[in-house]
This record gives sequence, structure tokens and C-alpha cells, in this order.
Amino acid sequence: MSARLTVEGLSVVERGRTILERVSLTADAGQVLGVVGPNGAGKTTLLRAALGLRRVAAGQARVDGRRLADLGPAEQARAAGYLPQERRVAWNMPAIEIAALGCADLAAAEARAEARKCLAELEVADLAERGVLDMSGGERARVLLARLLATRASLLIADEPSAGLDPDAQFLALERLRQRALAGAAVIVTLHDLTLAARACDRLAVVCEGRMRAFAPPAEALSPEILAEVFGLEGALVDSPAGPTLAARRRVHST
Repeated sequence: MSARLTVEGLSVVERGRTILERVSLTADAGQVLGVVGPNGAGKTTLLRAALGLRRVAAGQARVDGRRLADLGPAEQARAAGYLPQERRVAWNMPAIEIAALGCADLAAAEARAEARKCLAELEVADLAERGVLDMSGGERARVLLARLLATRASLLIADEPSAGLDPDAQFLALERLRQRALAGAAVIVTLHDLTLAARACDRLAVVCEGRMRAFAPPAEALSPEILAEVFGLEGALVDSPAGPTLAARRRVHST
């Protein structure tokens, strides 16, 4: 599996207000692209617009040169998998049934086998028969991520995959997405933790007020200037034995 997402001049306008303005980026097979920015920056809107889930005022997004909207349902499922930020589940279905929804193209027995494998990857195989509404929020988040992995799509988009997870589970989730990238997928994640983003991603797209402020490797994308301008922080990424680490404090404006 391999894919390339190309976003060109994407704009989204809602009730006369510009949510996203002329955003362009690429996500390549074999890499993890992180989308970061303050709350309300337009990160989720960017993901949804790229997937054809939001109406755009201008621009286009293509996977291997094709618009997802032009593909049939089966082709769309093979091309892209999406984990939304919202983790709500309406019915108390067993975890294995939730995860198997990611591979609805397979026969029932094959889908359950794939779902069980993905649950095991995220170390929740023992929860396979438990209802998701009987789980903690972190456990449920892992099950929903297993559903994304089960799609076997060539483009995987995860909106806040580390949300609600404790630190070791955050690393586990991002490691599993990295493995999919190494297998040839293009992976896009949104993250709020800038240290985590710097360590987990090959490139970062920094979005603020609906505009792209940087699109580069983490050390460049999270320069002191960008940290100050976009995030209101004084500091920088510094090297540490564990990898890049954000050493910063809240910027205090003089009066």
C-alpha cells in the first residue's frame, strides 16, 4: 500500500467567516505528517476538507491524483481511513465488533481475525469481547484506533490519536502508526503535545487562524519564531537523550 495526499489552495468558508485559507501541503507514503496549532486553528477542518467531508470554497485535495469524492465507497475505504477526534460510541458493542467495522470489505471471519490482530497491536486484545461503553476512555480510544488500523488503507488520518491516553499508550499509538508508514502508508496526525509531535513526525504543518504558518521538519517548523508567533511561547526545541524536547515557557507580554 502506498499513497500521496496533495492539498492545493484549500479554503473553507462558513457563514461568511473564513475557517481555512489557501492551505497547501503534501503527505507522502512512508512518512508521518503532524498537523499542529492552537485550539481553533483549523486543524480538524483541514483534515475533514481534505477527505471531502467539508465543503470547500476553493482548492482541492487528491490522493494519488484522484479526488476521494470521485471514488466509489469501496475505493474510498481502500484509499483512506479516518479516526475523528470525537470518540463517542452510541452502542455498547464488543470491542472486536467495533474494530472489525474498519475492514467491512472482508468476510466476517477474516474481519474478526484482522480486528483481533489490531487490538493485540494496541495491547487490548483481552478486551475483545467487552462492550466499549464498559471501558475507560483510554481503553475505548485504543479500540477506535484499532478500527483505523484495520482499514489497511493507504492513507491514514488520525485526529488527536493520543487524546485520553496515558504516556506509554501515547507512544504505543504513535509507534503503531509509524509502523504503518514504514509499510508504505501516508500517515497524518493532529497533536497538541509539541514534544510528542517533534519526536513522532517527519514533518509538521503548523496551522494558525486557518493559515499555514510553517511546513517543514520539526526543528524548522517549531523554530523559536514560530513558537512565539503561533503558540505564545518563549523557548525552543532542544536535544535530549529521549529525542527533541520543548523547553519553553508562556510568553509574558510587557504592559
